Order: sequence, then C-alpha cells, then structure tokens
Amino acid sequence: MSNRDATISRLGINRRDFLKFCTATATAMGLSTSVAPRIAAAITSPNRPPVIWLHGQECTGCTESLLRPSHPTLDHLILDLISLDYHETLSAGAGHQAEHFLHESVKANTGKFILVIEGAVPVKDGGVYCQVGGRPFLDMVKELGPQAAAVIAIGSCASWGGIQSAPPNPTGATGVPTVLNDIPVISIPGCPPHPQNFLSTVIHYLTFKKLPALDDKGRPLFAYGRLIHENCERRPHFDAGRFAGRFGDEGHRKGYCLFKLGCKGPITHANCPSQLFCEVGSGAWPVGTGHPCFGCTEKEVGFHVPLFTQTYIRNPTPAATPPPVDAEKESGLTAGGAAVAGAAVGAAVGATMMAGKKAADSQDDGE
Repeated sequence: MSNRDATISRLGINRRDFLKFCTATATAMGLSTSVAPRIAAAITSPNRPPVIWLHGQECTGCTESLLRPSHPTLDHLILDLISLDYHETLSAGAGHQAEHFLHESVKANTGKFILVIEGAVPVKDGGVYCQVGGRPFLDMVKELGPQAAAVIAIGSCASWGGIQSAPPNPTGATGVPTVLNDIPVISIPGCPPHPQNFLSTVIHYLTFKKLPALDDKGRPLFAYGRLIHENCERRPHFDAGRFAGRFGDEGHRKGYCLFKLGCKGPITHANCPSQLFCEVGSGAWPVGTGHPCFGCTEKEVGFHVPLFTQTYIRNPTPAATPPPVDAEKESGLTAGGAAVAGAAVGAAVGATMMAGKKAADSQDDGE
C-alpha cells in the first residue's frame, strides 16, 4: 500500500474526497488547482517535518481553535502532516521529561524543524515575567529561533504583542518579529486566527519547501491580502446606507452594517467573511453574529483602538452591483453621505432610485 493510500485509509475517507480537500486547499491559498497533486504528495509524504510549539504570554486560544477543524482533524495534522515534537498543552509528557525531549528534538533536527510560537514575548527586566522550566521565555525564543528552518508566530499576541502589549504594557510584551528581527518570521495574526490559515501555511511549506508570499507585515497574502470590508456579508447594507445605530435596535436585528458601532472591517485585512470558523456555516464569525470586527489582525488596531470608535474607509470603492432598492434606507443619511462613506456609484444610484420610488408613493397617497 502506498503512503497516500495508507493515509487515506487512516482518515476513513475515499480518494475523491481527499483530492477535493487538496484542491480546496490550493484554492484557499490562491493557487491553481493544477498544484493539487503536488499538495497530495506533500501531505502523504512519510518525511514529516518536526514542529516545536512554544507558549508565551497567551490564553491558549490559538491552540484551542486548532482543535476544532475537521479538515484536517488534529490527529491527522500531528500524525500525518507534521511531527509535533513539543507542545506544552498537547504533550503526553510533563516537567523534566518534556524539557528533555525538547532539547533532544532541537539537537537532532537543527535547521530542519518548524518553530511555532504562540503568545507575546515580555522583554522588560530580562523577560522575568514569563518563564518556562525556570528559563525566561525571551531566552528560549532567542535560542531556538535561529536554529529553526522556519518560524511562525501564530495569533495576534505572537504577531504584535496582543492584549498584553496594550498600554501601559507593564511587562514590555512584544511580538516575535520584534525579538527575532534578524530572521524571517511569518505572522498568522488573529484572536484567535482561523486554523485553516495556519494549516494552509504549513501545507504550502511542505509542498514548495518555502513560505507563501507575504505582505509587508509578514502575513500570508492568500489570507490577509484583502480587507474584510470588501467581502463582508453586510456590505450591501453599507452601500445602501443602512446602518445599525445601537445594539438591539431595528437595524441591528435586520442585519444592517455595523460601521456606526465601531466595526473595524474597513481597515482590517483578513479572510474572516469567506473562511468561517468552526465549519458550521453562515454566521460563524463576529460580524455574522452581530458584533463589530475588532481588527485583531492589525497591529495598530486590535487592543489599541477603543472597540466602539468609528474608523475610516481605507479604500472607498463602489459595490460590484447597485444596492437593493426595495428596502428602506436609514433616515438621517443622505445619498451623498453614503457615497462618501465608501460606495460612490452603488450607493448614489441606489439612493436615487429609492428617492424616486418614495416620491412616487407619496404622489399616489396624495391623489
């Protein structure tokens, strides 16, 4: 039995479903579906890269999110895709046993292992505010980072410093790229990030032996190349000038745009609207449940800008289609105001058509 057949058999799926998964993974990374066979070969290769996963100042939410997906499942990830040699939450061993295995794995795989870091790194007072096995976490990051084949900072805490770095930041918490400023670090921000963004990054590395294309902040472009506002399910309401004014009002209940409630989607790069959480369908992300985007994937936004502070529109662009004309526009917002807000063409046309309809209705009522 080939490695691929053995893996498919262990997963309890058929070959067709396995190839569909590989094709979907390629699509999620913005690659041609023709690379699906290469992804399949990488996934089923017996040469699994060792992974060492460190925890700093964090809530373990990134690990928790990794436990949820079923494509692939956690057991497939750590038994078939990678060799998870050290993880303080998932390791079977503990104490001196776990620390010993960590050092043995690093020694045997120097220059070959993938270092994943979850949590911020406190640098004040020599990093004494976070210690593992009696050592400052700061020292561990500085020691293991240069020995790794690739370094991945998972979550907003590891990427930027997260909530620990919010003023007054008493521990001097910062992100991994700041500590390892002389080597490349790929950041997968989010609070928590979508596990598929992490898995796709690992699969890309296994397939092409290199990291995916990154933006100027070290984030994979396939996941963080577009603004949330561009693909948000509430975008048609924004274009039509329909906004929720407060939690629980009529607009909020109808699913109107959350811009006035402080939604940071217009300045936040992430694929949350298309890569929903927990694989439960529509609504499985904050905006889908009626809560404004917090902007956690942006260094200068999440945990630094008050939640209900209204943001600005970074890229004012019209919608692909005019907004619907059969729903009432929120009172108090002119067509010009909606256009300036970011949907110049769509909102202006839609508002004009609605105004004409209301005028005609008023005339009929008068007659």
